[in-house]
Amino acid sequence: MTKLDRLGSLLRSWREATLGSGAVFLRDVGHGLFEVSHNSLALLGLGVVGLVLFAAGRADVRSVVESETLSWLQARQEARAQAAPAADEPDLSEPEAIARATASDPKDLSRAQAAVAVWLARRYHVAPEPVSRLVQEAWRVGEMTQLDPTLILAVMAVESSFNPFAQSPVGAQGLMQVMTKVHDDKYEAFGGSHAAFDPVTNLRVGVQVLKECIARAGSLEAGLRYYVGAANSDDGGYATKVLVEQNILRQLAGMKPLLLPPRRPTATLADDAGSDSPAAVAATTPAAGGPTAPTAAGTEPAAKPAEPGALPEKIALLR
Repeated sequence: MTKLDRLGSLLRSWREATLGSGAVFLRDVGHGLFEVSHNSLALLGLGVVGLVLFAAGRADVRSVVESETLSWLQARQEARAQAAPAADEPDLSEPEAIARATASDPKDLSRAQAAVAVWLARRYHVAPEPVSRLVQEAWRVGEMTQLDPTLILAVMAVESSFNPFAQSPVGAQGLMQVMTKVHDDKYEAFGGSHAAFDPVTNLRVGVQVLKECIARAGSLEAGLRYYVGAANSDDGGYATKVLVEQNILRQLAGMKPLLLPPRRPTATLADDAGSDSPAAVAATTPAAGGPTAPTAAGTEPAAKPAEPGALPEKIALLR
C-alpha cells in the first residue's frame, strides 16, 4: 500500500469518527435541553401551586386578589352594557332602511342627467341625491313611454317644486300632484293609494296620466291644460310655465330647445263656455300656490320660471 492510499484511509477514518462524535454530541445536547425544559415546566408548575397555597393561607393576599378579580369582572360587565342597548331603551337601528331611500349618487348619472340634477337641486333647494334618483327615473320612464324626460321633470317642478309630500287644497298629492282619489285605480299596481307619497310611484302614475291627457288632447300644450284641469278655460299660464321650464332643462341636457307656443288669451274662451269641464277627470291640479308651493324644506318658495328664451345665469356656470 502506498503512502497516498494510507493517507486516504486515515482521512476516511477521521471523517467517520468526527461525524459519529458530532451525532452523539447533538443527541446528547437535544436530550439535555428536553430534560431541562421539562424540569423547568415542572418547576414553574410547582411554583404556581406554591403561590396559590401561599395566597390561600394569607387573608390579606386573598383579599387583594379577590378585589382585583371583582374589579375586572365589573369593568367587563360595564363594557358589555355600553355596547348593547339598555333594557328600557328601544333599539331603533334598522340596517335595511337604506332600501327605502329614494336617492342616487350624482356621479352615477350621465353628463346630461347630472347637469339637470345639479341645477334642479340648486333651483328648488333640495338635496342632489333624491333629485338625481328622480332624474334617472324620468329618463327611464320617459324612454318607456316616449315622453321627453325633461317634460316630466318640468311638470314636477311647476306642480310641487320637488316636494314629495305636497298637497293642494283640492287633494292633488305628491311630486306630480296627481288627484289620488280620481286615479286610485292606477295606484293599485303599487299597493294602494298611500303609494302616492312614494316619489318614484307618484312619478310613474303621473306620467301615465300625462300621457293619457296628451293623447286625448292631441297636442302637448293642450295635454298640459287637460293635466291641470283647464282644458276649456284659462290655465293661468300653466302650460307656458311647464314648457319654459322644460326648455331650460333641455338646454342643460344639451338638447335643442322647443319652439314655445304663443300665449293664450287670459279670458275664458267663448267657444268653450258651454262645454263640460274635464276637471272631474283631469289628471292633476296644481299644488297650492302653483310653482310657489313650499319646497321640501318648507321654508321658502320656489323661484319663478324664467321667461321664454331666457336662460338663467346658473346654467352658464355649469358648463
